[in-house]
Amino acid sequence: MKKTKIVCTIGPATSSKQMIKKMHQAGMNGARINTAYGDLDSYKSVIETVRETTDIPVIVDIKGPEIRIKASQTQNVAKGDILEVGFNGENLSFNHDFYDKMKVDDDVFIDNGKIRTKVVEKKNRKLHLLIKDSGVIEDGKGVNIPNKHLAVPTFSQKDLDVIQLSKQLGVEYIALSFARNAEDIQNLRARIESFEGGIIAKIENFEGVENFDEILNAADSIMVARGDMGVEIEPEKVPLVQKSIIKKCNQQGKPVITATEMLESMVHQPLPTRAEVSDVANAILDGSDAVMLSGETAVGEYPVESVEMMTRIAKQTENSAVSHVEDGASLNISDTISKAIQRICQSMPIDKVVTITRSGYTAKVIARFRITQPIIAVTVDKKVKKQLELVFGVHPVQINYHKATDRIAFVANTLHEMKLLDNEDVVLFTAGVRTKMPHASNSIEIHSIKELRKFTPT
Repeated sequence: MKKTKIVCTIGPATSSKQMIKKMHQAGMNGARINTAYGDLDSYKSVIETVRETTDIPVIVDIKGPEIRIKASQTQNVAKGDILEVGFNGENLSFNHDFYDKMKVDDDVFIDNGKIRTKVVEKKNRKLHLLIKDSGVIEDGKGVNIPNKHLAVPTFSQKDLDVIQLSKQLGVEYIALSFARNAEDIQNLRARIESFEGGIIAKIENFEGVENFDEILNAADSIMVARGDMGVEIEPEKVPLVQKSIIKKCNQQGKPVITATEMLESMVHQPLPTRAEVSDVANAILDGSDAVMLSGETAVGEYPVESVEMMTRIAKQTENSAVSHVEDGASLNISDTISKAIQRICQSMPIDKVVTITRSGYTAKVIARFRITQPIIAVTVDKKVKKQLELVFGVHPVQINYHKATDRIAFVANTLHEMKLLDNEDVVLFTAGVRTKMPHASNSIEIHSIKELRKFTPT
């Protein structure tokens, strides 16, 4: 069973039931919707198709303070051209108004830095940009303005509409692009009051890197989005920033996704470069819970093959993954129990770990230790079950154990019926006993399943 989780961006190449089913069979564990493209009807259609086809989480990626080009038509540009870009819905404009913040000689990078430009004039609320690299300007392409605090609004009107749709349809995660600080996360949380899903903060600009610690404390999960990050900060710094972010996520038991350009060449080629294979493998060795495919599955020519390749890399690599969690003061009871479980799993022949969890937290803090044993997370909550699909090494299962007088025996018998536990297994169980406190799994029991099954739950 694959431990590393794979997130796939759903787009024109993969929005049919047939393609989603094929990617799921190939190893897809989560479906991402990039709202930089499409409209509310198309997002709703994708969410419904994913749910009709699979039982995996949906991530709706809102653009937040991300700057993009709005172009009424595709435009070719050549080195030396002057491009006029406005802010008020002209044929070529930016989606946020930052005219007053810009100065002559400021850099403006388009499409992950593929087209570099420089401001040579400001006139009539338009920026005149000198093109340094030939390329194609297309609607929706990302824009980066390094080392600028632009103070653009956290949400556009479209973002607000997407947030409302996500609440109505009960998606599992909302991802906020270009998270700059904890306030951005708090603003989103205020907008989604009563929303039961999680918030993923995408770290992809220099402000997000500078303020990462406060963002980590505010968010439920993190995405390392290397494409824009490599434009906003020096590209040679990205690998070490990636490692630092992942390590901090592991330390707190918060899931982390590594994304962007992982198998980029497979957009048009059936096989990746060797460097891309190494990149995916190193992200797993760094401690990523999940790795993500973007254009490879959204618009690529080989979407299923891309998932199959990522699955092959993961299976080959993940058994060599080790914990990067440093010992220190315990965060809470579940954190203490998770450290004990790690040591038990290292010192005696445990076949599987079963955690009975309300919120999924205990499963996350156990998983960060990268134990070799499979982790089966049992929850009564369907949304928690689906959210745990993105946590490394965790196989989530929904079981209603509330009426059982002996939860562990009841869960063991149910998992045995589901063929997830064998008679010969020695299994470590953990749960919160006689407590309703959060993060308070306070018991450990170790059982031979053959013996435990003799105790019939009532």
